[in-house]
Amino acid sequence: MSIQEFDRRAVRASVDVVAEVTVDDLGRPTPCAGWTLADLLAHMTVQHHGFAAAARGAGADPEIWKVKPLGSDAVPLYTKAAEEVLAAFAEDGVLERGFTLPEFAPPEPGGKPVFPATRAIGFHFIDYLVHAWDVARSIGVDYRPEPDLVEAAWPIALAVPDDERRTRPGAAFQPGLPVDGTTSRFDRVLAVLGRTPDWTPAS
Repeated sequence: MSIQEFDRRAVRASVDVVAEVTVDDLGRPTPCAGWTLADLLAHMTVQHHGFAAAARGAGADPEIWKVKPLGSDAVPLYTKAAEEVLAAFAEDGVLERGFTLPEFAPPEPGGKPVFPATRAIGFHFIDYLVHAWDVARSIGVDYRPEPDLVEAAWPIALAVPDDERRTRPGAAFQPGLPVDGTTSRFDRVLAVLGRTPDWTPAS
């Protein structure tokens, strides 16, 4: 199965989870340290816009990646952004393109893309597989990604750099946690990316 299809399924699952969010939920805490659910949805939305732009050769523009508050329209704005990035990733020839992702690495001299498409879409895939869990935990709904998605995510999670970038304000992933004692492969994915698998809003 292609990385685009893995990503499409993860994003669709995230849309289903986000559809459960109400305006009253937006102030809830999330597994992302210091982020409310409103903050998390704003991050998820702008990342869709940024990756869509990168797929179309415009990822170097820093304005595209600036997080903006979504207010009470957070859910429909997220859904619209998800459709945008899925359309961008489905375009003919997208896997032959390079992606400029300034949040991951600065553009090369002359603004040339720095990531092959497959790797860039893999970043997006792991982000939304995990962020869907973040949203689900925040609002207390069930979220169980399909086993083949988890298996595809495992090597990508291990490849995400676990360095000082994870300690910066606004980092999407926290420093990795020990995986000993985790009960499933997905729990291991979560731990590697700094999540406590049994996190609840009262944690």
